[in-house]
Amino acid sequence: MVKRTVDLAGAAHLELISGVVHLRPEDAMVDAMLRGWRNQQLARNLKARTIEGREQRVRRFLTFTNEYPWGWTSAHMDEWSATLTGEDHLAPSTVRNYQGTLRLFTEFLIDHRYGWTTACEESFGTYPVAIAHEWNTLPHLQDYEGDPEARPFTREELQLFFDYADEQVVRAIRTGRKGALAAYRDATLFKVIYGWGLRRTESSRLDLVDFGRNPRAPQFGRYGTLNVRYGKAKKGQPPRRRNVLTVMDWAVEAVEDYAENVRPRFGFPDHPALWVTERGGRLQPSSINDRFGTYRDALGLHKELVVHSLRHSYVTHLTEDGVDRMFIQQQVGHENSSSMAIYTHVSDDFMNSALQRALAPAFA
Repeated sequence: MVKRTVDLAGAAHLELISGVVHLRPEDAMVDAMLRGWRNQQLARNLKARTIEGREQRVRRFLTFTNEYPWGWTSAHMDEWSATLTGEDHLAPSTVRNYQGTLRLFTEFLIDHRYGWTTACEESFGTYPVAIAHEWNTLPHLQDYEGDPEARPFTREELQLFFDYADEQVVRAIRTGRKGALAAYRDATLFKVIYGWGLRRTESSRLDLVDFGRNPRAPQFGRYGTLNVRYGKAKKGQPPRRRNVLTVMDWAVEAVEDYAENVRPRFGFPDHPALWVTERGGRLQPSSINDRFGTYRDALGLHKELVVHSLRHSYVTHLTEDGVDRMFIQQQVGHENSSSMAIYTHVSDDFMNSALQRALAPAFA
């Protein structure tokens, strides 16, 4: 009985054309390796953008070492890592991402099931080896390694920001300038991001039908829940969906007024998007960034405040208001409670009052 073997996507014999003489066999081998790695990742349902970014990092490493993959050593990884941190001054999370890419690529090459070590030894008399080890790559030591300056809005800053966004609508109407509808849309958009604790991309992909009723909160009408269909996905997985329960009545008033009285004036009744442009397209994340930055800078607020700070503020302010931590975790779509820590920056007043409540029994 003959045992059949299944070809793996990215295997060397699938990417190398036998009997063809290349003018630059080394370059042809590298191209075949990258093509095979791409096919292996596509078979795992990874996004094209992820794959392209990884290939760019591998090619950067090729240029840095001036060596082919079958000539790479751990010393090359050491030198590259030192350059990324000491000269390029990249964040630890970015350096780890670069190192992780090289680890994945070399692990793919040395996996005997794909046949690249055999192909290299037959062609060049040597073969790729592992170059990324626990002693020359950064360990993942903590949940959050982003910019330490990043923070949520204070309640005063948030009110200032929302008031300014509303003022832009009034100014546009008063002066007769174009853009009043867009200004109203954006003012409401920022309130929705904060009011339901959304990411920027989640917000841009919202449709009108994503709002629904919550029978346990009839006071919110058809805006009692929000079905987030494009939550942050894990690698190789589709976007994660979640239902966010409405908790802020003023946010309902804002989006209800926009959806029923303002959005129809854009003139695209058949478009499904909640946030449409004046030309009938869907508002893109980059446009959200641009409008946010314009308002923030006009108010003289700190640069560390970004669109995502509105989501941070949602978690922080609900925490200060005594909302159950598990409920907040489910609202924002976090699997682990430890990851909530990166969003929670409670105020000094809250910390002081919480400390007083904790100490009160000891002094009773």
